[in-house]
Amino acid sequence: MELNELQQQRLAKLERLRAAGIDPFPPRSHRTHPIADVLADFDAIAARAERVTLAGRIMGARRIMGKLAFAHIADESGTIQLWISKADLGDEWFARFRDDIDTFDIVEVSGLLRRTKSGEASIFVERMAVLAKALNPPPEKWHGLTDVEARLRERYLDLIVNDEVRAIFRTRAKIITAMRRFLDNRGFLEVETPALQPVYGGASARPFVTHHNQLKQQLYLRIADELYLKRLIVGQLGRVYEISKDFRNEGVDRTHNTEFTMMECYQAFADYNDIMRLVEEMFRAIALETCGTTTVTYQGHTIDFGPDWQRVSIPEAIVEKTGIDIMQLTELVPLQQAIRAAGLKVENKPSWGKQVDELFSEYVQPLLIQPTFILDHPVPLSPLAKKRPDQPALTERFEPIIAGMEMGNAFSELNDPLDQEQRFLEQGRAYDAGDDEAQQMDTDYLNALMYGMPPTGGLGIGVDRVVMLFTDQSTIREVVLFPHLRQTE
Repeated sequence: MELNELQQQRLAKLERLRAAGIDPFPPRSHRTHPIADVLADFDAIAARAERVTLAGRIMGARRIMGKLAFAHIADESGTIQLWISKADLGDEWFARFRDDIDTFDIVEVSGLLRRTKSGEASIFVERMAVLAKALNPPPEKWHGLTDVEARLRERYLDLIVNDEVRAIFRTRAKIITAMRRFLDNRGFLEVETPALQPVYGGASARPFVTHHNQLKQQLYLRIADELYLKRLIVGQLGRVYEISKDFRNEGVDRTHNTEFTMMECYQAFADYNDIMRLVEEMFRAIALETCGTTTVTYQGHTIDFGPDWQRVSIPEAIVEKTGIDIMQLTELVPLQQAIRAAGLKVENKPSWGKQVDELFSEYVQPLLIQPTFILDHPVPLSPLAKKRPDQPALTERFEPIIAGMEMGNAFSELNDPLDQEQRFLEQGRAYDAGDDEAQQMDTDYLNALMYGMPPTGGLGIGVDRVVMLFTDQSTIREVVLFPHLRQTE
């Protein structure tokens, strides 16, 4: 690789270390404590005159002041000051620190703990070793790397220099742990289902396509786990869940990434009312475990998970906000004509169901800030959900909406194989008419239903959006460690 001038200067220092018999990339460290553990018990360790060995990356400027030098090192847990005197470290290593060690190098230091006159916790360095020589220097403004594209392309650098970014992903881990603990405590069994599927399904989306060379078979990266998890309900695993990566070959915006994390769970002998209660309890539990309170702040809004969630009917909400009664306009062309006549600005969609969804997403969803269940989805929007017995044009389905974001999807699951077959056929007709996100016929899933699936409540939650909410991030790219980006030249 070609090195720039700064990299070449660092390479020369690396070569000087090697020429002096020092391995700039030794195989192990002899660290005795993470920095945070030392800081937590600093005065007691100092009083015992206990020598400790710490390791970390040099952060910020090194200050050389005659026979004294100062720097800070940071590990995964915290930051501490190095107090380096020529008398304690010795002439050779003091000169080496001055001449051959740079910001971002990873070093190991040993010594006693003391506070400076200003009270700053410090390690008075008696021994130093290089653990990794950094050939890349920090960015020019290393303490404030803010260019979004640069941060996401070099996420490793972003994590080094931005404490708040590391905090986001620690919170992400806590959220997933809390979600898993909640489900485990309620008797759900965590399972794994195929990421490569011969028939994609469980959602309305375009798939990524691949090829199995040995089987000479076209396969798809899953767009959802749903149909496999419901096969397990048929198989009498009464409560199951999976936290997994799903893949949808679609556009990218502030709430969509082509590769994303979903939690899906299914409960036998339950319906969507049971799942609504589960969602309320789950978010409340995640908030308490992650934040210590049932309220979080998102983009200036205080979101409260303490009360029961409000419930909103799609047809009623659309009439209220737009004046259009979708239950009286059940064909695509008349609906689009009514939208134009009302002067509403929405994108034309290829099917009636997609047009209703677009209308709702534009004129109702952004107004729903506090936790809300959106109910009464029309049948064409819900090919896997049971119809309402009292209103067969609507389904027993809900979407949880928070701060204007759809957080997931849930149904009383359709378990009539004959009805399901007709829904698949209707989806096939929609696909032929130009809806390339319509669901596919899955004959094996129909065969599973023919063995009998009990009444079942199912739920899918977008984990990335939950993390956005709990970390107050406005875009999904900030909560995914390595989001997909357009290739550069």
